[in-house]
Parts: sequence; structure tokens; C-alpha cells
Amino acid sequence: MPTTGNYFHLHLVSDSTGETLITVARAVAAQYANVTPVEHVYPLVRSQKQLDRVLDEIEEAPGIVLFTLLEKDLVGRLEAKCKEMNIPSLSIIGPVMQLFQAYLGAATTGRVGAQHTLNAEYFKRIDALNYTMMHDDGQHVEGLEEADVVLVGVSRTSKTPTSIYLANRGIRTANVPLVPSIPIPHQLETLKKPLVVSLHATPERLIQVRQNRLLSMGDRDNDNYIDRQAVADEVAFARRLSAKFNWAQLDVTRRSIEESAAAVMKLFTDRQRQRLSE
Repeated sequence: MPTTGNYFHLHLVSDSTGETLITVARAVAAQYANVTPVEHVYPLVRSQKQLDRVLDEIEEAPGIVLFTLLEKDLVGRLEAKCKEMNIPSLSIIGPVMQLFQAYLGAATTGRVGAQHTLNAEYFKRIDALNYTMMHDDGQHVEGLEEADVVLVGVSRTSKTPTSIYLANRGIRTANVPLVPSIPIPHQLETLKKPLVVSLHATPERLIQVRQNRLLSMGDRDNDNYIDRQAVADEVAFARRLSAKFNWAQLDVTRRSIEESAAAVMKLFTDRQRQRLSE
């Protein structure tokens, strides 16, 4: 039986961190609303002994097996075991590598975890993360000009998680809250280098998120924070500032953090391309 009740077992076997597998598997699993995967993640599987444990667990809880292994002996043994148990298995990177090889006419290096090499791109991401953490929630506004992107917005427009996501892509990101009763930092008014993006959401969405926030904190007395008119005034204030300073605007009402970050990255890339052409 492929599923038990409304769940199924999903085995993710990797010779590296497993990030690629998890991302692909969750993207596909999200399309099946009526069943939930029980994830079994096995990172850093690089020896026969390590694979033994994986095979034992697959045998105890049969299900779909996805893998990113480069060692041919490990791949062959895993596929043989899955075939013997009559369960599906698939290499996530195998078909893509074959396509590259056919097009480029060159063999792969077979280097495990090659995407995690400590190269310039890696250190760029670390630098971006350090910058972003230091310039979160309006901290150290004197360094805003050093940012690639500055996110502004009222409370609960996902400024911080979006900033961290962008930093993980190597984009130095600062974020500054917009509060009607507090003047914005003067540095924000004169920025030349960074792209400033104002994040917006509908009052209804903000109230919903803020209510959940207050409940999680056990705070039931902050009525103004979720007052319909007060929140609407905040949204209007943020939009007026955006128009005044010609900031890019992004509605995040129905966007996930990943979608918001992708939209910001597109704005950033378009701006970079435009500046190069000038």
C-alpha cells in the first residue's frame, strides 16, 4: 500500500547536505494537498556502512526514495535494493548531469558537495548575512548606503525574513520599519546606491498576522496594534512615503517569503541591468 491514512514515507538520501533534495521534494509534495510526506533525511551518505543504515530504515518504512549520490557503487546498491522491494527510486541530479554532459561533451568531476566549495561566492553570501544581521530593524542606519537593497515597511510585512533570504543569495540587505509616529532616518531619504523597496500588505492581512503575533506573545492589551483604522492609516502612511521618495513598491499580501524575495531580486537585477546600459 503506497500510503497509510493520509501520509506516506519519503526517503531523501544525499552525499552532501541534502538541501537540493529537500527543496525539490517539498516543492512536489506541496502539490498533493490530501497526503503528507513523512520525511526521512539522510545527509552525508558517502560509504557502504552509512548506506547500510539507510537501507535498513527504508526497509522498515517503505516509500518513495529520492537521492543525490555520485558514487556509482552506492547508487547501484540503492537502486537494486529499491527494485528488490518494488518501491520507486529516482536520482534528482542524474538526468540533469546527463543533459549537461551531452551538451558540453565533457565528463563530470564527480566531486561531492561541489556547490558548497569555499569560493568567492560563498564568502560573498557570508558577508551579506553579516551585513543584514547588523542592519536589521533599523539598526546602524549610518551604513545603509553600503546595502544592495533596503526594505522598508510597516510592522509584520516580513521585512526581516525576506532580508535574510536575500542575504543567503549574496545580496546585502538592510530593513527599516515605517512607523507613523516616528520620523524616518534622514539617511533613508538620500540613498543613491541601494534599491529601496517598500513592502505593503492589505490592512486585513496585517491585522491577521499581528493578532497571531500577539497571541503567541500572550499580549492581549495592544489594541491599537490591530485596530482596523490605525492599521489602515499605517498602510496609507507607507504608501505616501513610497510615492514621495519614488521607492519601488511590492505587495506581499499573498506572497510567501520566497516569492517576495524573488520579486525583489528581479527588481534588483532589472535595476543593475538598467544602470549598466546608461
